[in-house]
Amino acid sequence: MSQLLNQSEAASLCRLSPRTLERWRCRGGGPVYRKLGRRVLYRPADVDAWINTRLRHSTSDMGAGR
Repeated sequence: MSQLLNQSEAASLCRLSPRTLERWRCRGGGPVYRKLGRRVLYRPADVDAWINTRLRHSTSDMGAGR
């Protein structure tokens, strides 16, 4: 099994605040996560995959699927 990241570690990897990841979990968006009991955990591969979906070619580029 791969190493799982807590919210602070995943946020650091994304260079975001932990609170931002928390808001995205509630509203939808952000990397996929696992819920084990009360703990929220992220796989590094899922965080990397999510980061790779954020590619843009210009500031007006809405990204794929929009």
